Order: sequence, then structure tokens, then C-alpha cells
Amino acid sequence: MTVIASFPAYPAQPMRPRATGHPGYSTSLVCIPPSAALARMAARTTLTCWAMPDELIEDAALVASELVTNAVQHANPTLLPGDEPVRCRLEIERPRPDTVRIAVSDPSGRRPVQRTVQEDQETGHGLAVVAVLAADWGVTQRLTGGKTVWALLRVADR
Repeated sequence: MTVIASFPAYPAQPMRPRATGHPGYSTSLVCIPPSAALARMAARTTLTCWAMPDELIEDAALVASELVTNAVQHANPTLLPGDEPVRCRLEIERPRPDTVRIAVSDPSGRRPVQRTVQEDQETGHGLAVVAVLAADWGVTQRLTGGKTVWALLRVADR
């Protein structure tokens, strides 16, 4: 039996602003379902601090949630009692004044695949939602193993 209720959903450390360079925040999340809500909250808080438009804030919250949910579903092997859960890293940054980049890194090397799903299907819509909301999105394999799934949202696209 898999026991995941005993693992805390809260980040191991609070989100921290970057000391140099363009604005950005990042945090480590446990790959369990409640982390998607934390990703939404982090995106809303960050973009509100940057005084971004409300529509962009809500789109960013949804994209962050979908990317973390994807990591939870596909990067986390079945946990056994006593196992340490897999973690993912959420990064929210603003590389340009009109652009927000949301990225989720996890240790799985499996590349996500955008599937064609029927409207009445309950799951499988995550990357399709990201593709609709984002100006661009993609996957980058990490040299240390795993991958980063990222999405760019632009103010002008709203």
C-alpha cells in the first residue's frame, strides 16, 4: 500500500528571491498532489508582487499547477512506507519586462508528451492547457539527469 499522506506538501524552504540578475523565485516541492496548490499560490504571489495583469496571474497559476501535476504523476515512482519522496523544483522568473517563465524540474528522464484527448476525458489535458496559455513551451533535458518543462507567458498575449 502506498502511503503519501504522511509527507508534508510544504516546500523544504521558503521561496527565495534571486540576489542578482532578472527577477525570479524558486522553491523545492515534494512530488505529491497537494504541491499543485502550492505552485498556484507561488505563481499568484510572485506575479502579484510584479504587478502583472490579473489575467496573466491566473494563467500563470494554472500553468504552474499543470506542470507540477505532470511532475507528480510521471516523476514520482510508487512510494513505499519509509521511502523518501521525489522532489521537483518550481522556478518563476521574469527574463524580460513582458515575459514570465515558469519551469518545473524533476529527476525523471521521461519526456512529457502532449496527447490528443477527448473533452470528456478527466485526465491528459495538462500540456494541451499549457500549449494554449503559453506563447511557447518545451522540455530541456538536464545534464545532471532529469528534465525541465518550461512555459513562457507574455503580457502582450493577454
